Amino acid sequence: MDDRYSPIDVEREAQAFWAQARSFEVTEDDARPKFYCLSMFPYPSGRLHMGHVRNYTLGDVISRWRRMQGMNVLQPMGWDAFGLPAEGAAERNGVPPAQWTYDNIAAMRDQLKRLGLAYDWRREIATCRPEYYRWEQWLFTRLYRKGLAYRATAPVNWCPKDQTVLANEQVVDGRCWRCDTLVERREIPQWFLRITAYADELLAGLDALPGWPERVATMQRNWIGRSEGAEIRFAVEGYGTLTVFTTRPDTLMGATYLAVAAEHPLAVAASTGRPEVARFREECRVMQTAEAAVETMEKRGVDTGRRAIHPLTGRTLPVYAANFVLMGYGEGAVMAVPAHDERDFAFAQRYDLPVVPVVVPEDYQGQAADLVRDAAYTGPGRLVDSGPFTGLASEAARARIVEALARVGAGAPRVQLRLRDWGVSRQRYWGTPIPMIHCKACGVVPVPDQDLPVRLPEDVVITQGGSALALRADFVNVSCPQCGNAAQRETDTFDTFMESSWYYARYCCHDNDREMLDARARHWLPVDQYIGGIEHAILHLLYARFFNKLLRDEGLLGNDEPFTRLLTQGMVLKDGTKMSKSKGNTVDPQALIEQYGADTARLFIMFAAPPEQSLEWSDDAVAGAHRFLRRLWGVARSATQRPRPADGDYDEAHRLLRADMQTLLDQALRDYERYHFNTVVAACMSLANMLQRLLDEPVSDSGTRLLYEGLGLLLRLLAPIVPHITHRLWQELGFAPEAIVDAAWPAVDIEALKRATMRLVVQVNGKRRAEITVDADCDRATIEAVALGDEAVARHLEGRPVAKVVVVPGRLVNIVSANG
Repeated sequence: MDDRYSPIDVEREAQAFWAQARSFEVTEDDARPKFYCLSMFPYPSGRLHMGHVRNYTLGDVISRWRRMQGMNVLQPMGWDAFGLPAEGAAERNGVPPAQWTYDNIAAMRDQLKRLGLAYDWRREIATCRPEYYRWEQWLFTRLYRKGLAYRATAPVNWCPKDQTVLANEQVVDGRCWRCDTLVERREIPQWFLRITAYADELLAGLDALPGWPERVATMQRNWIGRSEGAEIRFAVEGYGTLTVFTTRPDTLMGATYLAVAAEHPLAVAASTGRPEVARFREECRVMQTAEAAVETMEKRGVDTGRRAIHPLTGRTLPVYAANFVLMGYGEGAVMAVPAHDERDFAFAQRYDLPVVPVVVPEDYQGQAADLVRDAAYTGPGRLVDSGPFTGLASEAARARIVEALARVGAGAPRVQLRLRDWGVSRQRYWGTPIPMIHCKACGVVPVPDQDLPVRLPEDVVITQGGSALALRADFVNVSCPQCGNAAQRETDTFDTFMESSWYYARYCCHDNDREMLDARARHWLPVDQYIGGIEHAILHLLYARFFNKLLRDEGLLGNDEPFTRLLTQGMVLKDGTKMSKSKGNTVDPQALIEQYGADTARLFIMFAAPPEQSLEWSDDAVAGAHRFLRRLWGVARSATQRPRPADGDYDEAHRLLRADMQTLLDQALRDYERYHFNTVVAACMSLANMLQRLLDEPVSDSGTRLLYEGLGLLLRLLAPIVPHITHRLWQELGFAPEAIVDAAWPAVDIEALKRATMRLVVQVNGKRRAEITVDADCDRATIEAVALGDEAVARHLEGRPVAKVVVVPGRLVNIVSANG
């Protein structure tokens, strides 16, 4: 065995062994119970970062651990390969996005392999490959025929530089998150998936996911935002009817104005002849539309000059166009009750609008106007100044007021969703072509199955903003599949969340060129353990759940939910902040591996923090992890220099030490189950210290026997975390003929934990003075007598009388003398 630990040689040898043995290639006909472990696949930027290393190491540790437990483990890898960043990089480098992407995939694949990740590489997919996105197109045509996919004109966030739609979350301070260009509001035709049709099921399904962090479930519940309330219709002079939704119909009698979005048809109509409305609408074209931003921005508006009629009192109310009303939510109009809504109150204060309180706390005795002099009262209570509803409690008033509205045809109960249908169109080139054809005679026609996939040309060099597809006559011009006349292809491409919403299922049957999914997907799904960042809590995870239900309803899957258990790992920080190139605090994983080896990187990642918490980078801790591996190598090398004795009994001292080892093993196995990998590593370090003590004592068969047993436990506990060095040391120490990757997971010897004797530390006045050994089942009086009879204890008592003796069962005895 080599004197020195050489990570590069050890890791190269282990990886070659796994490749030759095809250790991680799995099939469905294996008799072992299945376990599908999946980490969110990366965007192929060309370089791994430490967040990748943490994510994929966590998944690999779990996969290897489950494999050693006797499970048939599927762990695949692929590439989320479409998207706008590739276009920008390709444009800067003067190459097609396809070439840039495939080159990056090759580079990152090599980096992942250097980490020793236990992937079944046969199943590798890239979402930009036609054999992958063909089936996405195929599914979309089915959804279109079922009415779950449709095209409609809708208001969107538009980046004039990138020439594409942005999600609300991609607009930061009114600017594009990528290029910092001011974002505009536009109305353009878009393709949508009717996710709202599954809103109730998506909401209810969260209760059946106990393996998900509650924080993620709560975020999805809030995003879906199911609210029970009432629909109220206001007649508007010279316009027609405005419909609003409110969860507080009990406050209707306190409404003092209505507000509509700047894009609302009423505001558009009011622009004619009112220049101030037109100017305000133009200003609203460049503003944030994420709800969180709308809540915090300054509330501004303009009187449209139109007047609404209160449906129960007949009073007229001004209608404002306001920046806090979003056209994409509800009907684009709200009923404003300043006395009972903070946002409405702030707007009323700014524009000197009436504040009319109609609800007060049940036990309130003062003047209602005094209650809302400085702020809105938003709680429930009893109604005041509300005509026939005065005196009713809020809950009763809601029902009575809705009944009154229904009698005059001005309202009804209604359930409102915050969730809106998913806009899947993007006006860019590097994405999956939407498989639709526009024909003047036939309208919109799906591409027939036999003509799929609609292939994206990969020889395009990006030279300007917007979709390069629209400039390719050979792509755009086509015959209509229904009438045969000249027609044009759709030039929008899919939002890349489409590709990442079903990739987990395609891994199961990656090589099927006849079906989207087959029986193998039913075998492996749902994913037993999914791993990824909390930033994907809403969009990706919600869309994946939605897609799973679409696939189920097409008869392609049998499971309701895609991911049984979800782990959201924390960020990797340096100097207290997230690693980023702009901050200059990144660490190159490649350089780390070259210096210390992949096992050191993996060990540091697992030891530095629990998976869910942020991990603070430390160069000293990385060096410390490497020192531990060198020490482990040294312990194993010293053991190989002692002939391994035959099986036999242990003497008393080694029986006690073995019991300590089994206690550590028991704790480590429990920590694996809880994913407390940092404490698993701590237990392994304590076990290594025990083995060093055995090496330091005189050589004996009993001690050497325990040394080898302890090494066998230690190497198997560490194998999922540092698989390369444990692979080599398992061979060097002559353990079972199979490689450690195929070794059985260790089990606790319960009998060893039932100690015949136990060691107790003895303290005198709080200071450790001795150690005694007593029968494990002896009583308190015996323990006190043995402790007081110890020679060292008697010497430190110095003849002083004993005031009291404190016995902590299984741990220590503290003797307190009179006068200290």
